[in-house]
Amino acid sequence: MTINSLPPEIIIEAQDLSRSFIIDHREIPVLQNVSLAVSTGEFVVIDGRSGSGKTTLLTLLSGLDRPTSGRIFIQGKDVTDFSEDALAPMRNRTFGFVFQSFHLVPSLTALENITFPAELRGDAEGVSRGEELLRRVDLLDRRNSFPRQLSGGEKQRVAICRALINRPRIVFADEPTGNLDSISGDEVLNLLLTLRREEGTALVLVTHNRELAGRADRVLHLQDGRIFHDEIATT
Repeated sequence: MTINSLPPEIIIEAQDLSRSFIIDHREIPVLQNVSLAVSTGEFVVIDGRSGSGKTTLLTLLSGLDRPTSGRIFIQGKDVTDFSEDALAPMRNRTFGFVFQSFHLVPSLTALENITFPAELRGDAEGVSRGEELLRRVDLLDRRNSFPRQLSGGEKQRVAICRALINRPRIVFADEPTGNLDSISGDEVLNLLLTLRREEGTALVLVTHNRELAGRADRVLHLQDGRIFHDEIATT
């Protein structure tokens, strides 16, 4: 087998993930026995109706929440029982995040918001990398602007740059266009997909947008907390 014919590396794998919450002394199952794997460069969409467990699955895969049961592996290493102190640097190094509500720090400029994850890992080239990403999203002239001075579309472009600053193996995006108008949303989405291809980064994106799902390599359809169908693109 030649190098070019080697199968893609599995970046993250979930085995029988379940998540329940206690509400009024009752256990409410939100996710039940979900198993999946995401490989290098893959674009995976998670879709389903509200309450189907999409965001819960994303937070479990990205290490922002812990499963009630099941295991999570990052590049073959079981991290399910890692402490937060052990998991945080791995998450910062391996994952990028894009949220519907941007989650920019109001007191930091656009460039400072982008480079913050790089600073956490002591990357001396973080500023130059951040400026290059801003140039690629046509916002270099806004690098010293604060979030309150940016439009919604500009904020999300900054958030995408922040997600990519550490050259992550995988980016998780939760309804990244949900707070944008249709034109800004389309621009941000196309930008995210373009940068994902250029960076060679896998993308796991939660959405209920069927048109967007048609552009993915795979679509995981969630229903009542379970994977109802795992659809592989045929084109």
